[in-house]
Amino acid sequence: MHDDDIRQCTAFEGARRLASGALRDVVKAAKQAVDRGGEEPVLIFDDLTSEPVEVDFRGSIEDVLAKLERPAGGAAPAERVESAPRGPGRPRLGVVAREVTLLPRHWEWLNSQPGGASVTLRKLVEDARRVSRGKDAVRHAQDATFRFMSAMAGNLPGFEEAARALYARDPERFERHMDPWPRDIRDHVRKISGAVWG
Repeated sequence: MHDDDIRQCTAFEGARRLASGALRDVVKAAKQAVDRGGEEPVLIFDDLTSEPVEVDFRGSIEDVLAKLERPAGGAAPAERVESAPRGPGRPRLGVVAREVTLLPRHWEWLNSQPGGASVTLRKLVEDARRVSRGKDAVRHAQDATFRFMSAMAGNLPGFEEAARALYARDPERFERHMDPWPRDIRDHVRKISGAVWG
């Protein structure tokens, strides 16, 4: 399965939602709108992050879809380089070495733990990720919602108050200030902000 069949996106033509779903399907709908030559801009957003999805709409729909599969700049995919055979030792686990700066007492404690500093740090990070999973989901949903709101509703009445309500987790005030916005924008904001209120 191709990544473009998994990545979920939504396209808008002005304030009107064109399509939601897999990126390739959304791009097809957006391409039709672009080819009609309407006055409203056509924008595509990633449903998870609300980051804009850049698409080169020049050419036929086949050309546009083919460009989705290539990296930015149209370069051919890099050739796979086979690594030299590894000798005895631990297998590669995708570990990335980076510098960590700690006080001497922290290093002493880490080094005294079973498995040493690296194992202990990995366990601490995994424990922290488990504990903060709910808060992280709320924060990611708030940031994605604000990103979309800024792009699509930044000039609409009530935007600033709705943004304050979003970060204050006040759903009633949030809905009240979104009320005058176009329906498709409101509906998409509700969809992507679900984790904030749950």
